[in-house]
Amino acid sequence: MPARFCVLASGSAGNCAFLQADGFGLLIDAGLGPRYVAARLAAVGASWRDVHAVVLTHTHSDHWKDLTLAHLARLRVPLYCSPRHHDGLTRFGGYFEMLVANGLVRPFHDGEPLELKAGVVCRPVPVPHDSDPTYAFRIDGPPGLFGPQWSLGYASDLGVVRPELVEAFADVNVLAIEFNHCERMEQASGRPRFLIQRVLGDDGHLSNRQAGAAVAEVLRASAAGSLKHLVQLHLSRDCNTPALAAAAGRAALAEAGSSAAVTTAQQYHASHVISLGNDFKRARPAVPA
Repeated sequence: MPARFCVLASGSAGNCAFLQADGFGLLIDAGLGPRYVAARLAAVGASWRDVHAVVLTHTHSDHWKDLTLAHLARLRVPLYCSPRHHDGLTRFGGYFEMLVANGLVRPFHDGEPLELKAGVVCRPVPVPHDSDPTYAFRIDGPPGLFGPQWSLGYASDLGVVRPELVEAFADVNVLAIEFNHCERMEQASGRPRFLIQRVLGDDGHLSNRQAGAAVAEVLRASAAGSLKHLVQLHLSRDCNTPALAAAAGRAALAEAGSSAAVTTAQQYHASHVISLGNDFKRARPAVPA
């Protein structure tokens, strides 16, 4: 079975994505209760039996649920997180210690490759957000002739895109990145000024404009044709629309000459499944003999 990826939920009410490769299933974040995770997995033809690990971006409450940590402990599914996440998971929940007691908490460290299973490697990349630390992830499949057979870049919450992230995401086949808000809508939202400043700040969330610029930067750093899918994450319910986000994403792709497909993830429905198959192997010019 080829590797496949989908977003089970994305937004301020809960975040969770699912990657499946060679019989190994990974959740990126666990911001839904266990029954909701089960329902969204069922919608894409999977179940909790297909989940073998969870990796955590950060400890804001829309990215993990305490009851889901308890469910992981019952199923003996390991949680990969930074050691600096432990305090937040302990302070705001009661079941993280159950995972610790059962030997199910596995550490990752800034920039160090983490082999989740044979041939599937996750690289955590620190990103600026007002939950320190917060991570984006690059996940690569088994080696192919010209690099990994497939690769995914995932960045759900960040205030700005640094050069280190662009470098980490070069040549990914699927780029899942935050398109949180329209700056004009945010400014006119009537929200408290401190909240607007938080969202727009360097430790807040990416606007459609910023995300489009980030897509363009990643494409400039990548081989032509390597990006096949752009997945838009964490849209604001009040200060964005799927149409505005999709238009910004398509404009960035068109300007760079990319024909990548665009998927705008939703809060209350799983996205369609993206197949990371053999078509993702990048063709390279033959080396002269």
